[in-house]
Amino acid sequence: MKHLLCFLVLFLISGVGSFDLVIDEIPDEVENLIDLEIDGFPSSSKTRNGRYQRSTSDWGYVGDLVEDDDKIGLYSYKVQSTITSRLANTMIQAKMVNNAKRSQHIVFDVQVPKGAFIDNFTMDVNGITFTSKIREKSEARKMYSQAKAKGKAAGIVRSNALDMENFKTEVNVPPGTKIQFELHYHEMIRRKLSSYEHVISVNPGRLAKHMEVDVRIIEPQGLRYVHVPNSLGDHFDGITTISKGEKKAHVSFKPTMAQQRKCPTCSSTAVDGNFVVQYDVNRETTGGELEIFNGYFIHFFAPENLDPLPKNILFVIDVSGSMWGLKMKQTIEAMKAILSELRAADQFSLIDFNHNVRCWRDNLVSATPAQVEDAKKYIQTIHPNGGTNINEALLRATFILNEAQNLGMLDPNSVSMIVLVSDGDPTVGELKLTTIQKNVKQSIKDEFSLFCLGIGFDVDYDFLQRIATDNRGMAQRIFGNQETSAQMKNFYNQVSTPLLKKIQFNYPQESVSDVTQSSFHNYFGGSEIVVAGKVDTENLQHLESIVTATAANAELVMETLRDVEELDGFMKKDRYADPEFTRKLWAYLTVNQMLAERNTAPTAALKRNITKSILQMSLDHHIVTPFTAMLIENPEKDEIMLADQPKDPRRGCCPGTLGLTPNAPNNNKGIPAWANVTAVPVSFMPEQRSPPVSSLSINRVDNDPHFTIHLPKSQRNICFNINSEPGKILNLVSDPGTGVVVNGQLVGAKKTENKKLNTYFGKFGFYFKNKGLKVEITTEKIMLKDGSYGITLSWSDTGHIIRKQLLISVKKESNVTITVGEEMSFMVLLHRVWKNHPVNVDFLGIYIPPENQFSPAAHGLIGQFAFEPEVYIHHQRPGQAPEKPQATMEVKGNKLTVTKGLQKDYRTDRVLGTDVQCWFVHNSGKGFIDGHYKDYLVPHLYSFLKKP
Repeated sequence: MKHLLCFLVLFLISGVGSFDLVIDEIPDEVENLIDLEIDGFPSSSKTRNGRYQRSTSDWGYVGDLVEDDDKIGLYSYKVQSTITSRLANTMIQAKMVNNAKRSQHIVFDVQVPKGAFIDNFTMDVNGITFTSKIREKSEARKMYSQAKAKGKAAGIVRSNALDMENFKTEVNVPPGTKIQFELHYHEMIRRKLSSYEHVISVNPGRLAKHMEVDVRIIEPQGLRYVHVPNSLGDHFDGITTISKGEKKAHVSFKPTMAQQRKCPTCSSTAVDGNFVVQYDVNRETTGGELEIFNGYFIHFFAPENLDPLPKNILFVIDVSGSMWGLKMKQTIEAMKAILSELRAADQFSLIDFNHNVRCWRDNLVSATPAQVEDAKKYIQTIHPNGGTNINEALLRATFILNEAQNLGMLDPNSVSMIVLVSDGDPTVGELKLTTIQKNVKQSIKDEFSLFCLGIGFDVDYDFLQRIATDNRGMAQRIFGNQETSAQMKNFYNQVSTPLLKKIQFNYPQESVSDVTQSSFHNYFGGSEIVVAGKVDTENLQHLESIVTATAANAELVMETLRDVEELDGFMKKDRYADPEFTRKLWAYLTVNQMLAERNTAPTAALKRNITKSILQMSLDHHIVTPFTAMLIENPEKDEIMLADQPKDPRRGCCPGTLGLTPNAPNNNKGIPAWANVTAVPVSFMPEQRSPPVSSLSINRVDNDPHFTIHLPKSQRNICFNINSEPGKILNLVSDPGTGVVVNGQLVGAKKTENKKLNTYFGKFGFYFKNKGLKVEITTEKIMLKDGSYGITLSWSDTGHIIRKQLLISVKKESNVTITVGEEMSFMVLLHRVWKNHPVNVDFLGIYIPPENQFSPAAHGLIGQFAFEPEVYIHHQRPGQAPEKPQATMEVKGNKLTVTKGLQKDYRTDRVLGTDVQCWFVHNSGKGFIDGHYKDYLVPHLYSFLKKP
């Protein structure tokens, strides 16, 4: 659930001077990483250690670049992707130059599709080239640690999957430096809804002198169609060109610099989004297409023109409190549309659950118009509340299906499935995930399929994947936003048309080996099953496959025969086709299969054996998996970066996904990700920016009172103190646009120390004018007021309050989180001291994520930074203390002397806190905040700030 941003630093001493390397990491799971090599763009290239690389020496003339105010020019931004039989090799390359008269940061930030194998990253800075290789993870980390101990190591590069993975590097380079970044990855394109869709994220960030996206498709089966939707917007109408032949196609997107501009006089680029290529292939045989090359075979199986099998489907819907608001509304909308698409031969029922489990019907019913309409009415009456009892809900669903089968109510040729929709972890009933997984597995008995939809980021998606894979299904994350309904319907459409069941692929055992999964429970229309293996082409002239399956009206036996040399001539003639595509696809499928098997391994010994096999495959095929890491080195091998794949952390990105589970065992369910962080030790580093780990990416006021403002764009923390009097009320956020006010009232210590009386926040007031709601939080209680209505919780409670789509979540003696729809959230932290302490008193801290959707009218001590000001910090110099250097900060037309120091983030350790680096602004923030801090004093706890 943690959103971790980790910046570390590298110092290189060379002929071009020194430059700092900073790596940005954004987690969730990376499913796969693998090897690729493709033809590059016209430029000189060389090979070191067997990996592909380029040099900055062949740029030629780099003048006439359009630069932003930072004087960084983007000479070229090129994307080249070659698809060979569903295997897409992609290279993203950016050439940039620092034309400023000072050293500054150059950023390479790209999005990589979920499930892609990143296999190579190179960086060339004025001729110094970093290249990559794969090592076992502990070995790689050891080498990294050794380099780090010598001051020769860069930050950890990590990529984790969401819908897209973020891969970001940031390099501080001297004036005049040319730098080239190049990232290589490849992926297997899956067929969904009768189409292959290749998605390339294109976000150069600025105008490029040379801009190009080049996609080549080589499909031996033949191309049925190629389509490029206008996904980048109408601005680029008519720029993309498509050249399609029988088996090959070329797609080119090459906007001029003028066409890239947002407007004729704009210096910013309009190129920002996904470039999408859709296509499908010809299918002549029901038994599928066998492609054999270089000792491997790939079997693509996607039969059409079959009657759908009837299905028995149970929808199991989470209606706990955390589903309130937009998620429930979108789920209801999706379910009504899905119910309308049920066929007359289908049987169905609905189960909704929170801490209790309810059935719309206790047994399956036919999908008649009357029953469907009644089910829609039932869905419409659902009101989310309470906890989450996943175990009992799934067991109830399996009981209904098992009972129907035992009573002979199911068509022998029908397909039975359960679709679970949930956004959180179990909080009621059985809580142990492994026990739930075991219970469901024993109850399903391999008779049915379980499909899981995880909404939002609080859900344990890793668990949903395991339980779905263990029961012949699959899981998909649904992002809890305005498109939740469309995502749910899209997923249902993928499994709504079962065409075959009990599919078995058979090959001659004496001729093939190491075959990937060859038995499948179901085949759904519009998808594709892919099987791969090794084949002895030296002693075999033809390869035969026999596929058996159950269709709607018959048992099918489908045979395919292919000459093992049939593809040789075609592949050798095409210079763009990847000659390693069969090997890479086999490795892709094999590693994924082993990772899935490891997740569901029943014993530790079996899991260890599978892990060893995955590790060996990873090293043999240059794949970064959870057990390997990529080392990125300079030619002398004494400057090292480490790129590895952490296990999928459960992380959230969006506020407003809290659960209504009063006194539930899992008190963190639904808490926004920024409110639950992992402590990361921070040490001083001679660089002007502080590490943007998750504990920094927040605006906060804590202690006596210390303000810390996080600036996301520049990844800096600026801090200041406010020294006022007890009883005074300071405005933190005043936003007339959204009608939100946050004020804090100061309390004083019991006595002065060193002739100074420390003050702290002892009370916070939140006013949500548009809802007519007020929330008051003191060190004793939490109160919600709605006119004459009011409700109070104490800090000794654990529970939730929902009123007008505003949710207050209290964690006993720890914190309160307030969530307003999907727009904003706040956390108030409680600090208790010894009751008889002679000086200190209980006090509160407040944490406000910068992602909160305030309006442009927002102001206040924190609200004014909802829209980040330009901050330039330079001329770093020694301070009065060696550990506290000083610098000059330019902001809002002011030049300020600031001091580097530490503040505390108490979200993970409420006693000692976590050290956070920041630049300290003296004199109560004067020059950094607008006006004087006394301008932010307000008369009442719910007062808006008066305009100056």
